[in-house]
Amino acid sequence: VIVTNNHVIEGADEIRIVLSDRREYAATVEATDKKTDLAILRVDTGGKPLPYIEFRDSDDLEVGDLVLAIGNPFGVGQTVTSGIVSALARTHISESELNSFIQTDAAINPGNSGGALIAMDGRLVGINTAIFSKSGGSLGIGFAVPSNMVRAVVNGVGSAGKLVRPWLGAAGQQVSFDIATSLRMERPTGVLVNAVHRESAAAAAGVRVGDVILAVNGHEVDDPTSLRHRFATLPVGGEAVLRVWRGGTMRPLKVKLFAAPEIPRRKDKELDGAQPLAGATVANMSPALAEELGFDAFTDGVVIVRIRRGTPAARLNFKAGDFVEAINGYETKSVHKLNRTLRKTTDQWRITVNRDGRSRDLVINR
Repeated sequence: VIVTNNHVIEGADEIRIVLSDRREYAATVEATDKKTDLAILRVDTGGKPLPYIEFRDSDDLEVGDLVLAIGNPFGVGQTVTSGIVSALARTHISESELNSFIQTDAAINPGNSGGALIAMDGRLVGINTAIFSKSGGSLGIGFAVPSNMVRAVVNGVGSAGKLVRPWLGAAGQQVSFDIATSLRMERPTGVLVNAVHRESAAAAAGVRVGDVILAVNGHEVDDPTSLRHRFATLPVGGEAVLRVWRGGTMRPLKVKLFAAPEIPRRKDKELDGAQPLAGATVANMSPALAEELGFDAFTDGVVIVRIRRGTPAARLNFKAGDFVEAINGYETKSVHKLNRTLRKTTDQWRITVNRDGRSRDLVINR
C-alpha cells in the first residue's frame, strides 16, 4: 500500500511505482480522497517484501521540532531536505476541504508532493502536499498533511475501496472577539454552532445551536475547518468527547462516531418518457449522498446525479448537481413526487432548478 497526493495521480491512465533500487511495479488506485488530497495505491510484488515507514502521532509534534522532507523536486532524483516545524494546524491553505497542515521550512519544491515528512526518529509525521511561492520554487513555506489524517484515510477505506469517515453533522462559525465577549468567554476560541442536523451524531449527543465546541478529545479547535479535520481523523464505530461551552459553563459531551446516514434513501432513478428531464438520473439528497458529491449536508430535495448524452435532459443543458425544486409550481421534494409530477399531462413545462445556490426557471413548450 502506497500513499501519495491525489493531485499527483489525478487523470493518469497508467501509474508505475519506481523504487530507489530501480525496481518498477504497475500500481492500481485503491481509493482517492479530494477532501484531503490523498490517494492510496496498491502494488503486487509477487510476495517480495517492500521497505515501509511507521506512523508517528502527528499530535505529538511541536513548533521547532526537526523534520526531514523526502521527494523528487523538479525531477532531479530523490532528495532529502531538513528544516523545522514552523506552525501547526494551518487551515485555508489549499482547496482540500479537510486541510489542517503542518507548516515546515524544509525545502519543498514542485515534485516533492506525495513525499514523506519524517521526524528525527525516522517515523512518518506527514505527506508533503503544497508550497507557498510566488516564483514556483521553495521560499521556506511548505505544508504537509498530518500523519494522523493519512492513517485515518488508509484505515477508513473499506473492502469496496470506498472511504468512510465519521460525520458530526453540526455546522458553525469561528468565534470572534465580540462573540466571545457576549458569551462570557475568556478569549475567542472554538466553533459557534448555528445548525445541527436532526440525523447527526451531534444531535444524538445533545449538541445545540448556540453551543461553542472548544475541543475534540482534548484537542482545541479554532475554526470550522479544524473541527472537521479533527473529527475526520477519528475511526468510525468509536466515541469522542467534545468540550462544549454552554450558558457560561464548560461541559463534556460524548459523541458516537458513525458515518453520514442515507436518510432518506437515495432511490436513484433514470427518468424516461416524453418530457424534458428524460435521460437524467435523479436521487433523494441525504447526508451520505451530500458527503459523496461534495454538497452541504444540510441540503435536501432531489438532485440530478448523472445525465446521459444525447437525451432531452442533455440537450436542454441540465447538469449533474442541479437540484430540481419544482415542476409547474409543484414542489418536488422526493424522487417519487418528481416522477409523479412529470407524468401529468401538460402543454408546457416550467421547471425550477437550483444550480450553485441560484434558482432559475426553464420553460419548455410541448
